[in-house]
This record gives sequence, structure tokens and C-alpha cells, in this order.
Amino acid sequence: MKNPAYRRYTRRMMPLSLLYVGAIMLASWLVPDRDQANATAIALALLPGLAVLGWIWAMARLLIELDDEYLRVLEVRKFLVATGVTLAVCSVWGLLEIYTDLPRLPVFLVFPLWAMGLFVGMLVNRITQGASGNCA
Repeated sequence: MKNPAYRRYTRRMMPLSLLYVGAIMLASWLVPDRDQANATAIALALLPGLAVLGWIWAMARLLIELDDEYLRVLEVRKFLVATGVTLAVCSVWGLLEIYTDLPRLPVFLVFPLWAMGLFVGMLVNRITQGASGNCA
């Protein structure tokens, strides 16, 4: 990774990812499923959400810090594709939930679904532009 904005992005995302995994593990270990909503359970359940907020902040910082307009456009396209994938999956699955007995999609899976949509966006960039955004 030659671009300094991508290096800073990676340096931000790694500790946030470790925080997310660690917080999920800690909450899963300390909070029983469907525990009563007490201060400890709520705090432990919200801790992984702080990492998610950090991820969103890091992605916004990447867009701000990218000096190359072409790279910025590739990132924005990835975000748009990921948003479209997420909206499509959630909307279609929601209709299936209404009209069938399929299980509910847990809301906490929406952001990981969006993150997987970033991969689809990278493929769209590569196919349509010949680049995935990790150049320069």
C-alpha cells in the first residue's frame, strides 16, 4: 500500500477490528442470552457498537484523506454498491419475513452485510474500471 491514506485507514481499522471481536467475545461470555436489561448487560452489549462507530468514522476519514480524486470515486462507488446490496437484501428478506415463516434477520447483521457489499463494490470497480481502489 503506497498511498498514505490507505496506510492510515489500515492502522485505524486493525485495532477497531480487534476491539469488536474482543467485545463480542466478552459480551458473549459475561451476558447470558436474553438477559434482563441491566446497566452491565447494556454496557457490554453496546461495547461492540463503539467499534462499529469507529469503523464508520475510519471510512469517512479515508474519503476525507484521499487526495487522489479517482481513488476517492472508487471508494464512493464501493460504498454505493454496498448500500444497494444491503438495501436489496434487507428489503427482500423483510418481505419474506412478513409473508412466510422464514426466521428474522437479526439487525446487528446489517453492517456486516454492508461490509460484504464493499467486496461486491470492489469487484464492480475492477470489472467496470479495471481498478479496485487499492492502487497508487
